[in-house]
Amino acid sequence: MKVPFGDLSRQYKKYKKEFDNIISSVFANGNFILGENVTRFENNFSNYLGAKHAIGVGSATEALFLALKAIGIKNGDEVITVANTAVPTVSAIDFAGAKPVFIDIEESSYNINPKRIENRITLKTKAIIPVHLYGNPCNMDSIIQIAQKYDLKVIEDSAQAHGAQYKGKKVGTFGDLSAFSFYPSKNLGANGDAGMVVTNNEDLAVKVRLLRNYGFEDRYKSIIRGFNSRLDEIQAALLDFKLSKLDEWNLRRKQISDMYNKGLEKLPIILPSTVPENKHVFHLFVIRVKQREKFMKFLSDEGISTVIHYPIPIHMQPAYKYLNYKKGFLPVTEKVAEEIVSLPIYPDLEDAEVEYVIKSIKKFFN
Repeated sequence: MKVPFGDLSRQYKKYKKEFDNIISSVFANGNFILGENVTRFENNFSNYLGAKHAIGVGSATEALFLALKAIGIKNGDEVITVANTAVPTVSAIDFAGAKPVFIDIEESSYNINPKRIENRITLKTKAIIPVHLYGNPCNMDSIIQIAQKYDLKVIEDSAQAHGAQYKGKKVGTFGDLSAFSFYPSKNLGANGDAGMVVTNNEDLAVKVRLLRNYGFEDRYKSIIRGFNSRLDEIQAALLDFKLSKLDEWNLRRKQISDMYNKGLEKLPIILPSTVPENKHVFHLFVIRVKQREKFMKFLSDEGISTVIHYPIPIHMQPAYKYLNYKKGFLPVTEKVAEEIVSLPIYPDLEDAEVEYVIKSIKKFFN
């Protein structure tokens, strides 16, 4: 049996009629930029989250960048975040002119460790970007408390956490702003690049809307220095349809995660940690194993595709050598990076495929 890590063609085959009709409708309408589909999806997505404003943009990287610019980040400012995330989290900080300052993580959740934040705050610190990694909510109470104490802004990186909940409230609604990704493989994925900035602050929402479209107050009148980062009509229309399926798809991810947890619980594997009062949406199902290369090679030989999210922490990436971090500075982050493996998990994965993955992993350890 072949088990791909992801297969978006399955989604298209399942919803081909709906997708084709949506695309045809947009073409027939003839409006492709910032039209009714974008407005409708922005409204529906903000309602889904329980937030006041959602602003569609080109990608999550641009969403983070625009959020940083909206709060006034300037050259030389510092932004606290983690190194065990996708590079875009940090490239957005870099692009905004700020310096990323890395904090170690909790070994259980793989999320930012709030106990490490205060020691890294300086007079230049302006914001904290917690990353809800793999769909697992960060400890937002502690993060918000620290931010308020030091008058810092909080921008949630919710790129992997569509529908995740912290103490009954959806993530992306706790900070001053948040950024969502609609990269095709996400829990809510477009058929191309797309992102969203979410906020409950009216002034920040106005600022982001200006920033995403050249600072235009109206056509050809630019009142602030802006950019071009717009969610297009085709992606918005497709995403609006997919939003109606998100809870169903997240439930399926939870079912698959339950199968993995039950099937692998007695093996020498560290399984994902969850907090009962929170809702993990399992964008990724990440385990930790010793002899990772041997483990992944074995599964590959069995026809099972696995991935590492992420093999090189950002503070050890060649592009970020200028930050002058040394190996050993983030011991938990570095330890985890050497052991993590992501198993296949997506709504269209079949039970038989999940069972085959479990069987193959058991075979490796026998």
